[in-house]
Amino acid sequence: METQITPQDIMSKLEKLQAQVNKLQEDFEDSVLSQDDIESLKLAEEEYKNGNTISHEELKKELGL
Repeated sequence: METQITPQDIMSKLEKLQAQVNKLQEDFEDSVLSQDDIESLKLAEEEYKNGNTISHEELKKELGL
């Protein structure tokens, strides 16, 4: 026995797929690093390697948290 797919079913499925694609595109765009992001990461790594950073615990102590 064959199941018939109605045009309404197809449109409903297409709308759901389009919503998923839109969400994926939005998430992808949010995950792409800008040149500023890359430069900030390099600077942070350099500061860490040079001992110019403090631990989260030290920061909390300094802030009185």
